[in-house]
This record gives sequence, structure tokens and C-alpha cells, in this order.
Amino acid sequence: VLGSYEGKDVTMIEIGVQDGGSLKIWQEFFGPNSRIIGVDLNPKCKKFEDKNIKIYIGSQSSEIFWTNLFNEEGKVDIIIDDGGHTNYQQITTAINCIPYIKDEGMLITEDVHTSYLKRFDNPSKYSFINFAKKTIDDINSLFPGIKKFQFSLNKYVYSIQNFESMVVFFIDRSRCKINEIKINDGEVSNHEDYRELDTESKFFKKSKILRNFKKKLSFLRLRKFFR
Repeated sequence: VLGSYEGKDVTMIEIGVQDGGSLKIWQEFFGPNSRIIGVDLNPKCKKFEDKNIKIYIGSQSSEIFWTNLFNEEGKVDIIIDDGGHTNYQQITTAINCIPYIKDEGMLITEDVHTSYLKRFDNPSKYSFINFAKKTIDDINSLFPGIKKFQFSLNKYVYSIQNFESMVVFFIDRSRCKINEIKINDGEVSNHEDYRELDTESKFFKKSKILRNFKKKLSFLRLRKFFR
């Protein structure tokens, strides 16, 4: 995921400093003038500050903390959330950080398997994984007629990629455009819609009852792929 950034000067935030080893790794991986910002709750982590490495002590669950950090640092290219891994921490970080990620940047949320663990109060309707799924719906709501959400990130996030234990949000405002239906003013062919002529569905075409049956049958066939 980060291969395209190797050797480039970026500004990166890593949440979860702990022993500080990864900060040096990122400094070597990215360009020599990259700025590496660490975030941790433990004040002792300040000792890892170095040239182009800065440490902020504070809670990733705090909106005020993030506001103050971005007021001082401005927008960044990459954020890696390897912090506390609770639903609230991961979701709060996402909604407060994504607006401050530059176009062509990303938020990488690690250890999202916690969304399935009892220790982290999961499974839950409000798990981070369900938040990520909702964001997929949010992206698709740019198409006309699809349900909109009161809280939306679809003017920042244009794509989401899922891996085992990791979710990546790709940011690019220029690619988050409303999908508008255009009327074709040119030649109209009026070809018949062959979707209704499928061999399994042809005899359902004129009957609402049978069409509903077809719909239920399709759900039953597909259900095994969603278990």
C-alpha cells in the first residue's frame, strides 16, 4: 500500500509510539526530508523526538487533541492508526483525521480484527468494521437516488481497501464527485432490455407475485456467500 511513497518526502502520523522503533523505520523508508509525527498517551515517548520526528502526547479519542494537532501541523499525507484499537478510538480517529489528509493520501487503520473480539466489546453494531462498511455505502450514495447519510465522509474518501486486520481509506477530493445521470440527446436505438429475458426469469416477467418469489429465491441462493 505504501510502496508508491518510498523515497518521497511526506508528512506522516503514527498513532501508538510505544518503544519508538517504527518511527526510525518510517524515516528511513520515506524521503530524507519527511516529517514523522508520533502520537501516544505516555509522556515518556517524548524522548523519541529527533530531527524531523515530533511526538504529541494526547488521546486519539479527543476531538480537541486532533484539532490542536492539525492547527499546528496542517494537513498530512499518511496516518497510521496503531493505537488503542477500540471501536471509539478507531472511529473517532477516522472522522477527525480524514478531513486533514491531503489528496492522494491515506488513513491506514491497523488491527481491525478487534471488531470481532469480546475483549473490545464486540461484535457490535457500532464496531469499526461496521463503520467501514457504512462508509462503503456512503461512497455509493454519490449515485442519484441512493440513501444519503447525516454524517458523511464521501467528499474525502473515494475508495476503501480491506485486508486481514487492516482497512485503508484512500483520500482524493477531486475523485469524490456526484454521479449525475445525463440524458442522451443523440440517436436512440431502443434496444430491448434483455435482463428480463434471462432463461430462469422469463416466465416471471408479467407477474408481480412471481417476481417477488424470484427475488426471494435469489436471496436464498446468494445468502451462502454472505455468511
